[in-house]
Amino acid sequence: MNQANPTQTNAPTGSTTALDPITLSVVRGALETAQREMTLTLEKTARSSVFNLAHDYSNALFDHLPEMILQGQDIPIHLGSLMPAMKAVAGFYGDDIHEGDIIYHNDPVVMGSHILDCCMYKPVFYKGELVFWTVCKGHVTDIGGPVPAGYNPDAKEIYAEGLRIPPIKIWEKGVRRDDVINLIHSNMRSRRNQEGDLNAQYGACAVGERNMIALLDKYGVETVRAAINELKNMADRHMRSLIESLKDGDYHGEAILEDSGHGLGDLTIKADITIKGSDVHIKIDSPPQVPYFINSYAGNSMSGVLLGLMMFAQVDPPYNEGLYRCVTVDLGEHGTLCNAKEPAPHVNCTTTPMETLTDAVRKALEDAAPERVTASWGHSSGVNIAGIDPKTGEQYVTMVLASIISGAGATQQMDGWHACGPLCCFGALSSGDIELLEYQYPIVIHKYGLAEDSGGAGRLRGGCGTIWEVEPLDHTMTVVAFGEGRHIPTMGAGGAEQISPELKLGKLEVFREGGTTDLHLHNTVIEIKAGERARNTNPGGGGFGSSFEREPQAVLRDVIEGIVSIPSAAKEYGVVISSDFQLDEDATETLRKEVA
Repeated sequence: MNQANPTQTNAPTGSTTALDPITLSVVRGALETAQREMTLTLEKTARSSVFNLAHDYSNALFDHLPEMILQGQDIPIHLGSLMPAMKAVAGFYGDDIHEGDIIYHNDPVVMGSHILDCCMYKPVFYKGELVFWTVCKGHVTDIGGPVPAGYNPDAKEIYAEGLRIPPIKIWEKGVRRDDVINLIHSNMRSRRNQEGDLNAQYGACAVGERNMIALLDKYGVETVRAAINELKNMADRHMRSLIESLKDGDYHGEAILEDSGHGLGDLTIKADITIKGSDVHIKIDSPPQVPYFINSYAGNSMSGVLLGLMMFAQVDPPYNEGLYRCVTVDLGEHGTLCNAKEPAPHVNCTTTPMETLTDAVRKALEDAAPERVTASWGHSSGVNIAGIDPKTGEQYVTMVLASIISGAGATQQMDGWHACGPLCCFGALSSGDIELLEYQYPIVIHKYGLAEDSGGAGRLRGGCGTIWEVEPLDHTMTVVAFGEGRHIPTMGAGGAEQISPELKLGKLEVFREGGTTDLHLHNTVIEIKAGERARNTNPGGGGFGSSFEREPQAVLRDVIEGIVSIPSAAKEYGVVISSDFQLDEDATETLRKEVA
């Protein structure tokens, strides 16, 4: 695992079947349609808000090898880990895989991401031969353990976090294993949601299977395999073409994972990259694993590495395993933060340290191509909520994905997008309708909108993060804060200054009865009562270039739209704007000269 990419095929594959470009295009479209229909099935049939509103799931198609033949435009933290996970699961069963089997799995020790991301694997047989796998991974609302929604900042080992599921068959030769499924759900809160989401995952895999069999019925196994081989070869050519355009050499990048507040201090993750011809080798150096839930096992860390690569590469589709043939990865010594070993606690790993790892890899690659430098996206700084619904007496629990929607980083050509992050999800998450969240849970959401001044200052401004404020109705609610970005602002680029870093950070504020306010800047578990409110603020994206070079009219527009405040316009951009939103050009020119 440490010295090579577990997804790697060393050379392009071929086929003796002649394939015309029209057939290739049709098969490619059919594969994409099959994957999209899996995603739509999950969205329309899932029960929890994590699935049906936030879309915290990913679907992919694999061939018999098993190699990924299509990744959806889904969650990056899932997709990178699916490749080594699929190989681990298939290898676990070997020849004991049969038509009608369904395998379930979440164990990070067996290449899972974190235990909340439960994955379903369905082998697809055609005329008695294993031809494909349809795969669906999703973040479940709860995984058992002492803390609702699974994020336990006090866990010192993985056994204190929740239910680990090694590869296990929950359907066997077409027969549903109700005993096994009952065992799994008996260890989870909010059972009704868990059962609905598992059935939705099954539906997604079954729909994918149906479409893949229809494709084989129309074109036959050999033609479809020839098309898939060519699509993988095409992806390989796209990535190699980019790598070959870079200068051979060794490049370095690093990023800081901020102090969690548990006595660990700041932690640095380093990436050293060697480019030679069309091949790239990525070596990760991270500190020893810690007794805190930010360790990352190998499968999850592969997602972080590959996301950093794809942020930099931005190659054209198709997106399949062929992209990574030219890539080898060394995650560092076993027992380190980015290559953890049992029993390291880990649940926060899909955000922290994955986003820091991604930044380190991206920065190392940008060292090889400064013309591709971009600012980072905001890191995750969110909350989960749980309680007893006073109307039903049933327990509810959910990860509030709306609370981690941060800002995108600026590029060399444009401002960062607002409310598009966090980095680990790269625009694939949806916040959902507030009314639907209020309908499903006994809560009132008092505020959800952009956080003024949260976007990183620059000639091109970072996107704003968000504010999400909630109050429980007639009950006491548990609020779990997780993530980072509360002490170190999002990294800018191209000379962007951190003039007011305190405005760019995440935070959790609790407004108590009597008018007091508690400020939390670390991961924590708290309770709030009816009449009290919890407000979570997310960091924005980083800026690009000097903020004093930003066009004054652009700053004025930001002020009018509530993106930048009048005081910050002066302090961060040197732009003087009156209380009635008029630009003072003379005062602006004077102020900018004073700063210069």
